Amino acid sequence: MSRNGHAVSGNPTSRDHNKASILDVVLSRAPLTSSELIDLTGLSRATVYRTVEEVRADGFVVDGGVDAVGGRGRRSTYLDVPRTAGHVVGASLGAQTTGAMVTDLRGREIEHLVVPTLDRHGVESTASWLVDLIARTRESAEGPLRQIVVAVPGRVRDGREIFGPAESMKILAGAELHRRLQDLVDAPVLLESDANSALLGIMIDDATVGNAALFNVSSTVNFASCTDHEIVRGRTSSFGDIGVLHSGVENQTLEGLLSTGGLLRFARGRGLDLQSIDDLWLESHDEVARAEVLEAFTTAIVTAVSAVAVTLDPESVYFVGRLGPLVDEVRPELRERLGKKHPTTPEIKAVTHVLGLSTARGAVYAGLALARERIRDAVLEARRRGEPAEQSAPAF
Repeated sequence: MSRNGHAVSGNPTSRDHNKASILDVVLSRAPLTSSELIDLTGLSRATVYRTVEEVRADGFVVDGGVDAVGGRGRRSTYLDVPRTAGHVVGASLGAQTTGAMVTDLRGREIEHLVVPTLDRHGVESTASWLVDLIARTRESAEGPLRQIVVAVPGRVRDGREIFGPAESMKILAGAELHRRLQDLVDAPVLLESDANSALLGIMIDDATVGNAALFNVSSTVNFASCTDHEIVRGRTSSFGDIGVLHSGVENQTLEGLLSTGGLLRFARGRGLDLQSIDDLWLESHDEVARAEVLEAFTTAIVTAVSAVAVTLDPESVYFVGRLGPLVDEVRPELRERLGKKHPTTPEIKAVTHVLGLSTARGAVYAGLALARERIRDAVLEARRRGEPAEQSAPAF
């Protein structure tokens, strides 16, 4: 130790690793008892009790309720994460609807808002509008804003650069939106594809989802997959660009039949007078023309699922987005046609999806994971930075 009371920089000690481990478990599993914390970390009772007090001093642990035990058993106090430890924001920037959700570090929802998306005039105005929406959503949140994750209808590379966004959002292609957002907020910002965020939300709700694929069929067709309960990310921006594939119908791509704008143009070309794509299933139409549109839509889905089935072998394929009601309608035909093409086929599921909210919820979970990882890493980095010896943790 130096004379001025600062620890000499070096590698993290076993005590640092113990603290990081306990922080990680508390942030991800609270509320829990000290006994549960001992079981989950494998650390000794003395180490856990001492380290919990350090974490408590850092502001990441408070006493919660009491675990009432019958008979002669001892009552245990739950350890919880205070709201003052901070919060994260997940947002879904859609072509028509935008949602924002705020949770504390334990994942408890504080607020959410769903609004019509701003008629965009440029990247700068879009970024300012989105930051204002986030500010309104987090008005009652406590502690520091630790992470923002924004899901967009397109593919995203390195959490910053957007590729192939929805047609009405072409102006957002590139990395400028991320730069603008990062300049406007005092927190890390990550961009994510709407498909990845939607699939993450499903995985959080159902821990049994191991190998699955998801198609977000909305303003653009976007694709995501997971293996062993982990989101798959490709090496380049072309990964997930499934919309460029031929649909199996005339000269149509998958984008042309599995996106709202593309299917709307196809339906109008078949003589259906639709004001919006929702009219296709909400109103009555010429049966022959409508049947032709549904046949093309079904063929496109069979093509998409077949491509995924033979390359990724998922157990389930989920469909979310504005075209979800149409997927539900043709699902019996899908099962029959896929069964004829493949000896074993994944289960097709059309998930209940609240526009603007379900994807924002998935983005929140991504933000929580990033914030928890950053806090954990800060404990280990404190030693390398040579922080004051009397300060057992960095200033989070």
